[in-house]
Amino acid sequence: MKYHPIPNKLFIRNRHRLSNLLKPKSIAIFHSNDILPTNADGTLRLRQNSDLFYLSGIDQEESIVVLFPDAPDEKHREILFLRETNEHIAVWEGYKYTKEHAREVSGIQTVYWTRQFDTIIRTLIFEAEHIYLNANEHTRADIVVETREARFVQKYQSLYPLHKFERLAPLMHNLRAIKQEEELPLLQEAMRITEDGFRRLLSFVKPGVWEFEIEAELLHEFVRQRSKGFAYEPIIASGANACVLHYLANDQQCKAGDVILLDVAAEYANYNADLTRSIPVSGRYTPRQRQVYDAVHRVMKEATAMLVPGNLWDEYHYEVGKIMESELKGLGLISQHDIDNQDPDWPAYKKYFMHGTSHFLGLDVHDVGSKYRRFEPGMVFTCEPGIYIPEEGLGIRLENNILITEGGNIDMMASIPVDADEIETLMNA
Repeated sequence: MKYHPIPNKLFIRNRHRLSNLLKPKSIAIFHSNDILPTNADGTLRLRQNSDLFYLSGIDQEESIVVLFPDAPDEKHREILFLRETNEHIAVWEGYKYTKEHAREVSGIQTVYWTRQFDTIIRTLIFEAEHIYLNANEHTRADIVVETREARFVQKYQSLYPLHKFERLAPLMHNLRAIKQEEELPLLQEAMRITEDGFRRLLSFVKPGVWEFEIEAELLHEFVRQRSKGFAYEPIIASGANACVLHYLANDQQCKAGDVILLDVAAEYANYNADLTRSIPVSGRYTPRQRQVYDAVHRVMKEATAMLVPGNLWDEYHYEVGKIMESELKGLGLISQHDIDNQDPDWPAYKKYFMHGTSHFLGLDVHDVGSKYRRFEPGMVFTCEPGIYIPEEGLGIRLENNILITEGGNIDMMASIPVDADEIETLMNA
C-alpha cells in the first residue's frame, strides 16, 4: 500500500466495539467490495468496502471478516478469510497478503483462505441464532449494481432460512460517526496533502490555463505524497460552470475575470478530505465577486460556530438558511417580498443556495451517520455554504472540515488559505 502502516489497535478496538452491540449468539459477516469490470478484460481499481477496512485494515479483494463473539471455540471468535496467492497470481498481479502479514495488519489471529469460507462457516453458523449481514444503507445511495454483499444476503437467507437475520448497517453507522483517536491523524494527513495541492495551484492558475491542467497539477501533488489520488471526482469549474453543482467535465479554458470553483481533495489510507475554494483566474476578485465571496465566507464562519455538541442536523441547517437568507438579501438577490411569500418547503434562499451545508466525513466522503443523532465529540463534518448566480456566470463555494470536541470544534483545515485577501496575495506573490 502507498500509505504508511496503521496501528492495528484501531481495528482491534473497532471489532470490540461492534461485538458489544451484537445480540447474544450472533455471527456477523463482512465482505470486501468487488473489483468492477469496465470493457473487454478491463477492470477498475479496488475501492475497499469501508466497513471491512474499518474492522480489519485489510485492503485486498475477496476478503471476508467474520465476528462470532460467543463461538464455543475461542479461535473462531474473530476470523479473516484471504484470497490465496500462487505463483501465477504473483507474476501477474504482484504481492498479496500472507497470513502472517494479515495478522500483523488486522490483529486477527485466525486466518483462512477464502476458498475455505463455505466449509468453515457451516461449522459455525448452526451455533448461532442471529446472522448479521451488511448492506449499503446510505440515504443518498442509488444502487443499480448488485454488490458482493447483496449476493451473499440472498444466498444466506436461502441456505439458512430458520436463522434470525439482522442488519449491520445501523450498528456501523453508529460506530463510524465517532472518529477514534487513530483515525484523526489519517484524516488530517489527507487534509495536509490537499493543502499542498491547493497551494501549488495558487501560483499555477492564470488566464488561459485549462481546467484539466489544474486537475493534473493536483493529481501529481496528491500521488507523490502517498495518496491514491482524488477522494472523489474533482470539480474544477470556471466561470458559469461553477453553477453546475456536480460539474465533472473539467474541459474548459479558464478566462481572465472568471472565478474557478475548486471542489478537490485527496484521500489517504482510504480516509478522505473534502475541500472547496473559489479563486480568481486573474489573481484578483472583481468588486462584485468579492462581495459575493465575503458573503459566503461570513456564512461559513457562522455555520462553523454552530457545529458543536448537542446541536441537531435539521435545526442547524434551518439556522444556516436564515443566515444565508440575510446575506442574499444584502446582495440584492432576493427581496423581503420573496421571503414573505416563500414556500416553506423551498425557501427563497434555495434559489441561490440549493444544497446542504454539512455532511459527515471519514472513510467515505459522504460518510455514514444519522441526521437524527445530536452532534457529539468525535464527529467530523464538512461546512460548505455556497452562492450560485447563473445570470452572472458566478458560483462561490467555500468548504472546510470540522472536528467536534467537548469544548466546541476544531477547524482541521484552518491552515488552508480561505480569506480573500490572503488568496490574492499568494496568487500575486
